[in-house]
Amino acid sequence: MPISPSEIYARNFLMHRGALMDLYAQLPEDQGGFSAWDGGMSFIGLADHLAGSSERFLAMIAGQTPAAVQSSATLDEARQRLAATADTAAAGMRALGGEDLGRRVTAFGGREMPVAALLDALVGHEAHHKGQVWMMARMIGIKPPMFVRLG
Repeated sequence: MPISPSEIYARNFLMHRGALMDLYAQLPEDQGGFSAWDGGMSFIGLADHLAGSSERFLAMIAGQTPAAVQSSATLDEARQRLAATADTAAAGMRALGGEDLGRRVTAFGGREMPVAALLDALVGHEAHHKGQVWMMARMIGIKPPMFVRLG
């Protein structure tokens, strides 16, 4: 039986989010506020941004107004938010039928785009910021795991 396009989106997202969570599990709690440059997002800030972004993208797909991104007080809280939103995002993607992927929604300042394009943007956004986390981890002496979690 062929895999549905929605399942492929969910799996691609989880390959990135899973690897990201693997790296976050290695980060020392006292490094949560570390950022690579002055004014850059910290480990906590990046985790909150990615967790919130997955919620915001799915809200746009559902035709809802995206909520504000929540802020975590600790690295552990940010880890928990990443895990919870991974499950929610994957379930939301899996719930989309083939007809949903071509449906146009309003996103990003009123721009209209197909749901599939928004899902592509979500996965690309996750990978982009995950790369920043990989670089920052190396800056504090942590060797990141494989860039994607397979299987």
